[in-house]
Amino acid sequence: MIEHVCRRAAAAPSVGAVVVATDDARIAEAVEAFGVVAWLTAAGHRSGSDRLAEVASALTSPIIVNVQGDEPLVQPAMIEEAVAPLLADPSITMTTLRRRLVDAADRSDPNVVKVVVDREGFALYFSRAPVPFARHEAAPADAGPWKHIGLYAYRREFLLTFAALPPSPLELTESLEQLRALEHGYRIKTVETAWDSVGVDTPADLEKVRRLLAAGP
Repeated sequence: MIEHVCRRAAAAPSVGAVVVATDDARIAEAVEAFGVVAWLTAAGHRSGSDRLAEVASALTSPIIVNVQGDEPLVQPAMIEEAVAPLLADPSITMTTLRRRLVDAADRSDPNVVKVVVDREGFALYFSRAPVPFARHEAAPADAGPWKHIGLYAYRREFLLTFAALPPSPLELTESLEQLRALEHGYRIKTVETAWDSVGVDTPADLEKVRRLLAAGP
């Protein structure tokens, strides 16, 4: 699975290099066996972004993209979508993706993170709860619900700043690292994507992904 993710990430035109950050020597060994650079990090990081920042501190790339190794449905186009706002607007420091949430069961699934955005697409809040709550059946379509796709792009300097921030109350409550940025007053630009993604956390997730991959590209 990790090789599949690496190959897809490397196919994105804006990606100059793929590095796998892990604290597991077994993963590092497997990654290096198929020719991708592995970076063995410290074991005590609170989140994936914190782990990524350890690697980024030794890099010179102005933009760093965080692709989860357990997201085999990631498409090169998704990386391009996340990077585009950073290339177009120097004031934007962090981006992520969102997709229209169409499966009713996902609204109440705490493993499916929801995001609420403002009129310019900046995140107002991320939650495992079904937000926004539709008080009326005729709620505006622009209100969502939106599914958060956990792919992030950062300016390198901001990633280092973000990783140095103390954990925030909402981050700890929801166990969502991106809330740390919002609670400390930083903005996260979200980009609507047509692509979906499934994180592989359980055997059932793995079987779902296998079926989806077998059905098409």
